[in-house]
Amino acid sequence: MAQADTFSGILIFVTAAKSRSFTDASEQLGLTKSAVGKAIAKLEERLGAQLFHRTTRSISLTADGEAYFAACASALEEIAAAETALGPGQQRPVGRLRIDMPGVFGRRVIVPILLDIGRKNPDLQFTMTFSDHLIDPIEEGVDLVIRFGEVQSSSGLVARRLTRQRMLIVASPNYLAQRGTPKNAEDLDHHVCIVGHRRGLPLSWRINVDGESRRISPPATHQISDGDPIVAAALADMGCCQMPMFMVREHLESGRLVEILQDISTDIIDVNAVWPKVGHLRPKVRHVVDTLLEIAASGGLD
Repeated sequence: MAQADTFSGILIFVTAAKSRSFTDASEQLGLTKSAVGKAIAKLEERLGAQLFHRTTRSISLTADGEAYFAACASALEEIAAAETALGPGQQRPVGRLRIDMPGVFGRRVIVPILLDIGRKNPDLQFTMTFSDHLIDPIEEGVDLVIRFGEVQSSSGLVARRLTRQRMLIVASPNYLAQRGTPKNAEDLDHHVCIVGHRRGLPLSWRINVDGESRRISPPATHQISDGDPIVAAALADMGCCQMPMFMVREHLESGRLVEILQDISTDIIDVNAVWPKVGHLRPKVRHVVDTLLEIAASGGLD
């Protein structure tokens, strides 16, 4: 049986199973009752299974028919939903979008973009939450997650890289004048360091030595769980810190912070969009992801 005939037979089967009548199915499909019967018979022959119990007055599904109907009906619903999502006028983002973002990057970079999207799409409502640890969007009921660091696509999740950020080690000129400028990673042991703090532990720093990414644990003199206060502490001459470029660019340009250890501070960190894997991506999620990718391509997320 040709593939087109196979799909036609499945549609006829599902229609007959729902209406429980070859006559009603023929009317719905614009076919003769005989054509419906022949299509079902061909399908049963191909499958090697009886799908319907037939009497002179009615039809009913066999056990094999019930199982096959469940699979076919679900597949046809997925196809119909995908076509609806792609149809004219259905690309418009509507409904509630639940998005979770890292605190600082979310507030500074992502939120202004979302607000612009919201102004242009008044039928879209946002629930925005901010956290820095990776959450399970399926478990948390979140449509879209923005995260720093490598995230592998899995059977339940899709990850798409939006942009990349270089991780810099910086300090203020006054601090360096007082304590000296470290020449290598080992010198950091004799410096005051301002590190991130999460789940009760200080966070390590990322460095790159001879092309190999490594993590080090500098002295955790000051431990702060939010990026803005970490940068503020460095600006206040309180020590060295490591931050992604977007956090310190303006301070480097103004001279209030200075990059140090450039030869090992070259590690790159990915910024990913993560969402639950579904049969078809809902317009509200697709629109936001596409917008972020478009802005990222022009350097707007750097």
